[in-house]
Amino acid sequence: MAPGLLSWPAWQALHGADRVLCADEAHPQLPYLREAGVTVERATPTAEELVDACADGRTVVVVATAEGEPRLTDGLARLAGSGRLTMPSLELLPASYDLPGARLLDLVQVMDRIRAECPWSSQQTHKGLAKYGIEEAYELVEAIEEGDREELREELGDVLLQVVFHARIAEDDPDAPFSIDDVAAGIITKLIHRHPHVFGDATATTPEEVKAHWLRTKAIEKRRESVTDGIPLGQPGLALAAKLASRVRTAGLAVPPPQGHGIGYELLTLAARAEAEGIDPEAALRAASRAYRDAIRTAEGLDTD
Repeated sequence: MAPGLLSWPAWQALHGADRVLCADEAHPQLPYLREAGVTVERATPTAEELVDACADGRTVVVVATAEGEPRLTDGLARLAGSGRLTMPSLELLPASYDLPGARLLDLVQVMDRIRAECPWSSQQTHKGLAKYGIEEAYELVEAIEEGDREELREELGDVLLQVVFHARIAEDDPDAPFSIDDVAAGIITKLIHRHPHVFGDATATTPEEVKAHWLRTKAIEKRRESVTDGIPLGQPGLALAAKLASRVRTAGLAVPPPQGHGIGYELLTLAARAEAEGIDPEAALRAASRAYRDAIRTAEGLDTD
């Protein structure tokens, strides 16, 4: 849950406490607690110190750090088990309950600390990380094609890391900084604008109508002169050929692949044919290549799993 969105029992405990302690001066909740009039002391009490602070019926709230204060809770457990002290009432009070996306906030906080404290991460640039983004994207595609759910979850996390890492680097730019919130705001605005059938008065009942909405709004946004504008020419060749063929077909243009000599023109024609038949030529070639790999391993007397 976003900082500041505490549960009502948590606010009651904070306002009614004699003391509120927190070891982390950068804790994301602290600005909101202070704004609400809650005085927070920076302190890292031991179990004995916390028990003493609770003497005579006083109430002390410890705002836990991200690690959860394991030393303090372990120390309190040892004291309670020793029987040497009269223990105060202890309550583990959840401050908030996670909404969908709450762990993304944790990721942003972790990335911020890594950027500040890690010698390698603190020196990275957008250009230096570019190759990793490409690698992670391909590993994600492989996980999807292999159907490995655990691998898919992990690779999605790796791709997400690239987004958060680049956004954190962008915050340090002296001329045109932006943050992960700016990135999220941009894509939210784009999604809402390109889905008028969801967020507006337009109607779309089929995937084809949805795609038509998307293409119309995208064309207005980008103000492109050619259907080929915006197609990255550095992508793999088969994917590039299929994308060009898709743009041509969607725009209703009669532009057949050029008839030249050589394997390149033959591949272009095959890629355009595959796209017209609803086949991803890159995925088809990868599947065939895997079969070829298995045949090679079989010829070598090796396992193909």
